[in-house]
Amino acid sequence: MYSMPLPRLALTPDVSHGPLDGAWWPRCDALELELPSLIGSLEPDPGAAVRVSVDPAEWPDAPNTVMAPGRVIAVEPAGPGSEAHVITLDCGTVGRWVLLVVPPGEPAETAARLLAAATDPDNPLTAARMLALAETGRLDGTADEAE
Repeated sequence: MYSMPLPRLALTPDVSHGPLDGAWWPRCDALELELPSLIGSLEPDPGAAVRVSVDPAEWPDAPNTVMAPGRVIAVEPAGPGSEAHVITLDCGTVGRWVLLVVPPGEPAETAARLLAAATDPDNPLTAARMLALAETGRLDGTADEAE
């Protein structure tokens, strides 16, 4: 039986103090393939309701539900005014995470910098700002780029 590899996920240690709780770098843009391992890695209780909100511009063909071992994951488009390039995971009693979504085709070096920046508890940057800085090669330290 084939199972998806572990997700490329980085979470802020302890409590997040910035706009993000970490970052996720999916291998492809098919939520139905990627979400089961992502949710599984967060270890929600069996039977706990799991809801995911995604940026409809990034995931225009997102299914309404994704089947995962032992659960159904509800997927909904993020509402107006929500941040681009973000996925919100609400895993019942385990917690809620707001993650930067690193584009699947991003080079490994750039993705590594984005994962590290998103997990920095002192990082005040939004997901869109981090991606813009990464595109220009200026995402090294976040404190001096927050202007």
